Amino acid sequence: MSLPSSSELKFLIFGAGAIGTYIGGSLVLAGYQVVFVEQPKMVEELRAKGLRLDLTVDERRKTKDASIVEPRSFVIEPSLEDALKYGPFDAAIFALKSFDTAPAMEGLKPFADKLPPILCLSNGVDNEPTIARTLGPDKVLYGTVTTAIGRRGPGDIVLEKLRGVGVAAGHPLSEKLVAALDSAYLKCKLFPDALSMKWSKMLTNLISNPTSAILNMTAAQVFADKRLYKLEIDMLKECLAVMESMKLEVTDLPGTPVKALAFATKLPLWLSKPFLSKAAGSGRGGKMPSFHIDLYSGRPQSEVEFLHGAVVREGKVQGIPTPVNHLLTETLVALTKKEIPLEEFTGKPEKLLSKLK
Repeated sequence: MSLPSSSELKFLIFGAGAIGTYIGGSLVLAGYQVVFVEQPKMVEELRAKGLRLDLTVDERRKTKDASIVEPRSFVIEPSLEDALKYGPFDAAIFALKSFDTAPAMEGLKPFADKLPPILCLSNGVDNEPTIARTLGPDKVLYGTVTTAIGRRGPGDIVLEKLRGVGVAAGHPLSEKLVAALDSAYLKCKLFPDALSMKWSKMLTNLISNPTSAILNMTAAQVFADKRLYKLEIDMLKECLAVMESMKLEVTDLPGTPVKALAFATKLPLWLSKPFLSKAAGSGRGGKMPSFHIDLYSGRPQSEVEFLHGAVVREGKVQGIPTPVNHLLTETLVALTKKEIPLEEFTGKPEKLLSKLK
């Protein structure tokens, strides 16, 4: 079987969600060969209408209209077995929710010998080790994406804030992959230390995420409360202490001044609040944080176990206390599993804070 375009690299994209559509669609627009694997219910729709990428905020693209990726310019299949018929592939892109990684690996395991190296763009620090344990360490590249993407519908995304993509050095494919992604206007950069890159990205994901979900408050409301703001700072300090114990460096990511975020935790609270407030809101636009969206959409799992929970787990290994991250993880997990009702902490900061005493 052949694909409808020719290029140096051939990509397999797991899922046509917000990140998958943005990355895969941009690669198609740049002339790369792309095959998506997606749920059967979405396949026919996207085969019929193609993809729609509103990339107008990226001035380099010099367009005032959304880009339409015609169905004939890419392939989308309902199963990995069908998608692999278009191989061999040079690289795959993986950007699922962290709680979906382990189940996904069970589905990939029978095809391990046919799969290319996978660039993992998922949030959290547990995903790449899970992929490596299942498929082998040579089959995974550590990655991050800091660009903000909005999803309007199946295969329909809008570029909200262009920042970029990070790829860790050290894999034979790393530099070639960076060049390909950068040529597709994805602003890709190579990073020398995979773990410093991933933990630095996770640090940015921690801010006001579980607090917003637990209390049913916006990030702005959380930061407006002096007690909750101090809680946020203490949470970040715990993560930074764990990173320091691991000998990881806080690393600036594309369009994301993570070093300044870390430095802000050392400032007086009144001085750091304006900067951190901006950091908490700028990546989300007007949307609620992802944990809040997941909780109130009824998802049976929360990524808090893979973000704040990862801080807690590594804190135990390093001998670093992480009481704030532990409280936020345990509380949000209990809410997610319906062990306590949603309204238990709604608008009640004092009730949450009392559990730290």
